[in-house]
Amino acid sequence: MKLIFMLTHNDRTVEHCLDVLEAVLPLGIRDIGFKDIGVAPDILHALNQRIHAAGATSYLEIVSETPQACLQSVRAGRDLPVDRLLGGTDVESVLPVLAGSDIAYFPFAGFPKGHPTQLAGGPEEIAEHCRAFMAAGAAGVDLLAYRAVDADPLDLVRAAREGLGNGELIVAGSISGSEQLHRLHDLGVDAVTIGTALFAEDYADARSGVAAQLEAALETVAALN
Repeated sequence: MKLIFMLTHNDRTVEHCLDVLEAVLPLGIRDIGFKDIGVAPDILHALNQRIHAAGATSYLEIVSETPQACLQSVRAGRDLPVDRLLGGTDVESVLPVLAGSDIAYFPFAGFPKGHPTQLAGGPEEIAEHCRAFMAAGAAGVDLLAYRAVDADPLDLVRAAREGLGNGELIVAGSISGSEQLHRLHDLGVDAVTIGTALFAEDYADARSGVAAQLEAALETVAALN
């Protein structure tokens, strides 16, 4: 299972993202993401370039709430270009925008709503979405399991894992402790995103600063793998 470090707090890219990135790169983190809101486009461009220069994989998670804004964010992700695009639900509109690029797409399964995003939908709907997204050409899904409002988070993870087959399952949102990582690993999750818990220093009580928090999370994942 991979850990994707999100340079985000409360579903927004942090203003000092470039400084934080430099502070955490010595830890060996190689999967790094950000949101499409919070900082200016030129900062996102510089951030994406620095991630690539470090030999890491970049992820853009879309939190736009309207179809038009979502597609605008997709185009911005292609223009950067990021390596992986997370979020959105309209696969049939997004994939043509990404055609000809090397960007892998991971839409949200279920029914995301609001900001910070919550997730509606039950296990059957999650599994159905996963099957449909894979058939349409997605690389996997981005599941906001711990933002669920209609079902137990782990039931949604099980449903997604079953529906995806060999597709990649990324679990994102409100992951804040090692116990969650253990459970997600045991259920066959391929990757998790963590951002807010590290910036809020909620992951490891005895460690101060985002770099130390990230180091603790990386230690958890290393032990699991």
